[in-house]
Amino acid sequence: MRIGIGYDVHRLVPDRKLIIGGVEIPHTLGLLGHSDADVLTHALMDALLGAIGQGDIGQWFPDRDPRYAGIDSLILLEQVMKKVTEAGYRIGNIDGVVIAQRPKLGGYFPEMRSALARVMGCEPERINLKATTEEKLGFTGREEGIEAEVVCLLEEVH
Repeated sequence: MRIGIGYDVHRLVPDRKLIIGGVEIPHTLGLLGHSDADVLTHALMDALLGAIGQGDIGQWFPDRDPRYAGIDSLILLEQVMKKVTEAGYRIGNIDGVVIAQRPKLGGYFPEMRSALARVMGCEPERINLKATTEEKLGFTGREEGIEAEVVCLLEEVH
Protein backbone atom coordinates (compact mmCIF):
# COMPACT_ATOMS: atom_id res chain seq x y z
CA MET A 1 0.00 0.00 0.00
CA ARG A 2 1.07 3.60 -0.59
CA ILE A 3 -0.28 6.77 1.04
CA GLY A 4 -0.23 10.29 -0.38
CA ILE A 5 -1.36 13.71 0.78
CA GLY A 6 -2.30 16.71 -1.33
CA TYR A 7 -3.13 20.34 -0.65
CA ASP A 8 -4.24 23.15 -2.92
CA VAL A 9 -5.62 26.66 -2.64
CA HIS A 10 -6.99 29.15 -5.15
CA ARG A 11 -8.20 32.73 -4.88
CA LEU A 12 -11.89 33.54 -5.43
CA VAL A 13 -12.52 36.18 -8.11
CA PRO A 14 -15.45 37.49 -10.16
CA ASP A 15 -16.09 36.36 -13.73
CA ARG A 16 -14.80 32.79 -13.28
CA LYS A 17 -16.71 29.52 -13.02
CA LEU A 18 -16.52 27.69 -9.70
CA ILE A 19 -15.46 24.13 -10.45
CA ILE A 20 -14.86 21.77 -7.53
CA GLY A 21 -14.43 18.01 -7.89
CA GLY A 22 -15.24 18.25 -11.58
CA VAL A 23 -18.63 19.86 -10.90
CA GLU A 24 -19.67 23.40 -11.76
CA ILE A 25 -21.25 25.03 -8.72
CA PRO A 26 -23.42 28.13 -9.03
CA HIS A 27 -21.76 30.98 -7.14
CA THR A 28 -21.03 34.68 -7.56
CA LEU A 29 -17.27 34.01 -7.58
CA GLY A 30 -15.00 31.41 -9.16
CA LEU A 31 -11.49 30.17 -8.55
CA LEU A 32 -8.55 31.83 -10.29
CA GLY A 33 -5.91 29.65 -11.89
CA HIS A 34 -4.15 28.72 -15.11
CA SER A 35 -6.44 25.70 -15.58
CA ASP A 36 -10.05 25.51 -14.38
CA ALA A 37 -8.58 25.92 -10.84
CA ASP A 38 -10.45 22.90 -9.47
CA VAL A 39 -8.93 23.00 -6.00
CA LEU A 40 -10.20 19.56 -4.92
CA THR A 41 -9.04 17.75 -8.05
CA HIS A 42 -5.65 19.48 -7.82
CA ALA A 43 -5.18 18.33 -4.21
CA LEU A 44 -6.29 14.83 -5.25
CA MET A 45 -3.75 14.70 -8.07
CA ASP A 46 -0.96 15.81 -5.73
CA ALA A 47 -1.95 13.09 -3.26
CA LEU A 48 -1.89 10.44 -6.01
CA LEU A 49 1.43 11.62 -7.40
CA GLY A 50 2.91 11.73 -3.91
CA ALA A 51 1.80 8.18 -3.20
CA ILE A 52 3.67 6.87 -6.25
CA GLY A 53 6.69 9.15 -5.70
CA GLN A 54 6.12 11.21 -8.85
CA GLY A 55 6.35 14.77 -7.53
CA ASP A 56 3.42 17.14 -7.93
CA ILE A 57 1.13 18.65 -10.54
CA GLY A 58 3.37 21.69 -10.97
CA GLN A 59 6.07 19.41 -12.37
CA TRP A 60 3.75 17.55 -14.74
CA PHE A 61 1.40 20.38 -15.75
CA PRO A 62 3.30 23.68 -15.28
CA ASP A 63 1.25 26.88 -15.25
CA ARG A 64 3.64 28.43 -17.78
CA ASP A 65 2.65 25.83 -20.40
CA PRO A 66 -0.10 27.18 -22.68
CA ARG A 67 -1.42 23.63 -23.28
CA TYR A 68 -2.96 23.72 -19.80
CA ALA A 69 -4.58 27.15 -20.00
CA GLY A 70 -8.22 26.72 -19.00
CA ILE A 71 -7.99 22.91 -19.15
CA ASP A 72 -10.55 20.75 -17.37
CA SER A 73 -8.74 19.27 -14.36
CA LEU A 74 -10.49 15.94 -14.88
CA ILE A 75 -8.44 15.58 -18.07
CA LEU A 76 -5.29 16.08 -16.00
CA LEU A 77 -6.56 13.60 -13.39
CA GLU A 78 -6.95 11.04 -16.18
CA GLN A 79 -3.26 11.50 -17.05
CA VAL A 80 -2.27 11.15 -13.39
CA MET A 81 -4.30 7.93 -13.12
CA LYS A 82 -2.36 6.51 -16.07
CA LYS A 83 0.81 7.05 -14.02
CA VAL A 84 -0.80 5.38 -10.99
CA THR A 85 -1.82 2.38 -13.10
CA GLU A 86 1.57 2.15 -14.80
CA ALA A 87 3.19 2.15 -11.33
CA GLY A 88 1.07 -0.92 -10.48
CA TYR A 89 -1.49 0.62 -8.13
CA ARG A 90 -5.22 1.19 -7.88
CA ILE A 91 -7.38 3.34 -5.62
CA GLY A 92 -7.85 1.95 -2.11
CA ASN A 93 -9.67 5.00 -0.83
CA ILE A 94 -9.71 8.78 -1.00
CA ASP A 95 -10.58 11.16 1.83
CA GLY A 96 -10.88 14.86 1.03
CA VAL A 97 -11.97 18.04 2.73
CA VAL A 98 -12.80 21.37 1.09
CA ILE A 99 -12.45 24.47 3.26
CA ALA A 100 -14.80 27.26 2.16
CA GLN A 101 -17.02 29.75 3.95
CA ARG A 102 -19.43 29.73 1.01
CA PRO A 103 -21.02 28.18 -0.96
CA LYS A 104 -22.34 25.17 0.92
CA LEU A 105 -21.00 22.10 -0.87
CA GLY A 106 -22.55 19.04 0.77
CA GLY A 107 -25.33 18.72 -1.77
CA TYR A 108 -22.77 18.47 -4.60
CA PHE A 109 -20.71 15.64 -3.10
CA PRO A 110 -22.57 12.75 -4.78
CA GLU A 111 -21.99 14.32 -8.21
CA MET A 112 -18.33 15.08 -7.35
CA ARG A 113 -17.75 11.52 -6.15
CA SER A 114 -19.27 10.14 -9.37
CA ALA A 115 -17.20 12.44 -11.59
CA LEU A 116 -13.94 11.64 -9.79
CA ALA A 117 -14.66 7.90 -9.58
CA ARG A 118 -15.45 7.72 -13.29
CA VAL A 119 -12.05 9.19 -14.16
CA MET A 120 -10.16 7.16 -11.54
CA GLY A 121 -11.84 3.87 -12.47
CA CYS A 122 -13.10 3.10 -8.99
CA GLU A 123 -16.39 2.92 -7.14
CA PRO A 124 -17.73 6.23 -5.75
CA GLU A 125 -17.91 4.49 -2.35
CA ARG A 126 -14.10 4.60 -2.23
CA ILE A 127 -14.25 8.41 -2.15
CA ASN A 128 -15.23 10.35 0.96
CA LEU A 129 -15.68 14.11 0.75
CA LYS A 130 -16.29 16.66 3.49
CA ALA A 131 -16.58 20.42 3.71
CA THR A 132 -15.96 22.80 6.54
CA THR A 133 -15.71 26.51 7.15
CA GLU A 134 -13.13 28.32 9.22
CA GLU A 135 -15.82 30.18 11.17
CA LYS A 136 -15.12 33.38 9.20
CA LEU A 137 -11.43 33.27 10.16
CA GLY A 138 -8.52 33.59 7.72
CA PHE A 139 -8.65 33.96 3.96
CA THR A 140 -11.27 31.24 3.50
CA GLY A 141 -13.43 32.75 6.23
CA ARG A 142 -13.23 36.15 4.50
CA GLU A 143 -14.24 34.39 1.26
CA GLU A 144 -10.99 35.31 -0.46
CA GLY A 145 -10.24 31.74 -1.48
CA ILE A 146 -10.98 28.03 -1.14
CA GLU A 147 -8.59 25.29 -0.10
CA ALA A 148 -8.67 21.51 -0.20
CA GLU A 149 -6.75 18.69 1.45
CA VAL A 150 -6.81 15.07 0.27
CA VAL A 151 -5.32 11.84 1.55
CA CYS A 152 -5.24 8.75 -0.66
CA LEU A 153 -4.45 5.12 -0.08
CA LEU A 154 -3.30 3.11 -3.07
CA GLU A 155 -3.29 -0.66 -3.21
CA GLU A 156 -0.78 -2.65 -5.22
CA VAL A 157 -2.38 -4.56 -8.09
CA HIS A 158 -1.38 -8.23 -7.94
